[in-house]
Amino acid sequence: MSRILAIDYGEKRTGIAVTDDFQIIASGLTTVATEDLFTFLNDYLQKEKVEKILVGEPKQMNGQPSQSADKIDKFCAQFELQFPTTPIIRVDERFTSKLAFKTMIDSGLKKKQRQNKALIDEISATILLQDYLARKL
Repeated sequence: MSRILAIDYGEKRTGIAVTDDFQIIASGLTTVATEDLFTFLNDYLQKEKVEKILVGEPKQMNGQPSQSADKIDKFCAQFELQFPTTPIIRVDERFTSKLAFKTMIDSGLKKKQRQNKALIDEISATILLQDYLARKL
């Protein structure tokens, strides 16, 4: 089998999570500067077999797209041009940052560690991926 990669796209930073080869376990992979995202993805996709990419789709509480939706749409369009054989699946990302922060508290991280926005982005991507895997079963 191959992996599934999840992306929590942000204006400055992008959190990335990945499954194992059997698509059972979701783990945080890294957080990269968004300006370096395509370089990272190009390198990663050359080294690892990835079946699909999940991209968080930001929505407001009423289900309408959020302000950042245009930027994510542009990212997805550029991704499809660069990597036409790797499908993108858009997934609702509402509450992932709040869940990530709660996860950090529940795991006992100190306040200074919880202020690490890169870690929040990575955990958010992991939550996106875990939710997708749970729905897939």
